[in-house]
Amino acid sequence: MNVHSSFHEGERAVQERAGESAIADRNIAVLSDTVIAGARPFIAKQFMAALASVDAEGQVWSSLVFGKPGFLHTDSGRTIQIDLPEKERDLADPLWENLAFQPDIGMLFIELGSRRRYRVNGTVQQLDASGAEVAIREAYPNCPKYIQRRHLRQLGEPALPVQAAHGTVLRGTVEDIIRQADTVFVASRHSGSGADASHRGGNPGFVKVVDETTLRIPDYHGNSLFNTLGNIAADPHAGLCIPDFAHGQLLQLTGTASVQWDQDDPEDETGGTRRYWEFKVQKWILRDTPQQLEWEYLDASPFNPGTPY
Repeated sequence: MNVHSSFHEGERAVQERAGESAIADRNIAVLSDTVIAGARPFIAKQFMAALASVDAEGQVWSSLVFGKPGFLHTDSGRTIQIDLPEKERDLADPLWENLAFQPDIGMLFIELGSRRRYRVNGTVQQLDASGAEVAIREAYPNCPKYIQRRHLRQLGEPALPVQAAHGTVLRGTVEDIIRQADTVFVASRHSGSGADASHRGGNPGFVKVVDETTLRIPDYHGNSLFNTLGNIAADPHAGLCIPDFAHGQLLQLTGTASVQWDQDDPEDETGGTRRYWEFKVQKWILRDTPQQLEWEYLDASPFNPGTPY
């Protein structure tokens, strides 16, 4: 595989600006067009995945889906099956309508309790009443940094439809969820490379509410591939999904993002990168999770830069 052809123009531009192109060229060696054999059992035992999708207006959405272990699986490593029948789908989530319109999908299989994660991007090649089959474009493991460990103690049966609220400004419960967040799932896309799902974590308060439509998020040291920021450089549309673990809710926000370089950071919120990204909210959905989830918080990532509460 030619590493230079593996990066699109947005990723390469951000890598060069950050001075990390050489590291990116080394780290891209983990990229494959199939799920490696060792990762297949890991995917099959997950009860949760973060998914990225694009709606008919070009807006990008981040979603979390849940199911009994085994509902996500890959036998050949070339396709991934999402076994989620229609009667168990939360239609308050734009995900399913988006996939019917635009087949690009980003998938992040993440096990919060062990801080393991595996990332797959692809194209939905079949969507029917029983679920979706995704043809894999690229797959690779991610490092365990910045994941707060949680153990799922109980997963209930789906109860649909769920309660859902919609809005455009960050007030009340929505603002509270953001200010208390220590885990965020990010969706981005590139016209040629498709959709991508990623994770961001930090101490509560690491996501700042600048005003009623603006968030500011520090960008920590990562794997130097800059998939998310590279996508944002090429196409500013992005989505966030913030779980409220305590109250069984999911906050989904869609809007546009921009990267801020060489910022003043006297309290070292960025862990030394002096990079932030700003997220402009266009609309949000706050809804209950379809299943009742009982989480046990274990501990914060030791890599989190110290964030004032």
